[in-house]
Amino acid sequence: MKFCSLYSGSTGNSLFVQGNDTKILIDAGVSAKKITEGLASIDVDIKEINAIIVTHEHIDHIRSIGTIAKKWNIPVYANLGTWNGIENEKAVTKIGEKNYFKTNKEFEIGDLKIIPFSTSHDAMDSCGFSIENDGRKISIATDLGEMTKEVQDNLKGSKFILLEANYEPEVLRCCSYPYLVKTRIAGNRGHLSNGDAGKAISKLANYGLQNVMLGHLSKESNFPELAYKSVLNEMMKNGIKEKDIEIGIASRIEPSKIVNI
Repeated sequence: MKFCSLYSGSTGNSLFVQGNDTKILIDAGVSAKKITEGLASIDVDIKEINAIIVTHEHIDHIRSIGTIAKKWNIPVYANLGTWNGIENEKAVTKIGEKNYFKTNKEFEIGDLKIIPFSTSHDAMDSCGFSIENDGRKISIATDLGEMTKEVQDNLKGSKFILLEANYEPEVLRCCSYPYLVKTRIAGNRGHLSNGDAGKAISKLANYGLQNVMLGHLSKESNFPELAYKSVLNEMMKNGIKEKDIEIGIASRIEPSKIVNI
């Protein structure tokens, strides 16, 4: 399997996953132009994309799904709650044919087996994904206000995870966001902090985790170096050494390196 974070952050999200014969996007929260450029930078033509699967209906995850679906005839998959939320988003071009999956029920796209699981976020029915191919498993978990047992159980056995490390509590407290926004972010239906990401990684290290990419970093209340250091400090508190798990950072503005699993 191959993974690339095209863009990940509060300004827009889109991820690329490839199996033996199948290529998909998870979310399309930046412009179609940026997604085509991001894919081209890793030598993938957008016409090769077999499907887009959607985590939830917030605009930084769905901005161009309608445009891409219509222009390149790419099917879009989401659960019922997310489709209902998308219908209320005026900025999104309407999608004719809707493909539905059920949270917690496995489905397949080509040779990829996909298991959607619930995340704690202020959306209609937000989810993360575990994706399996030829006995290899990767997972995507962002936009979660807390690391629930359900999420943690679904992440077990993953060789690679894109995991949210959205904010540093002290930086969030001092940043320019209004009080209500800060409260939402730090709440149990908001986003995951650097420290909580580190705690989750420490637990998952006992279940075969080899590689983590920290994603969905806030532009206002986090920094890549700080996210890395905070996560690493939490891991070391729990007896996990820096060499035990490779840690990368997903960028808001450019594609990551390709991760081979």
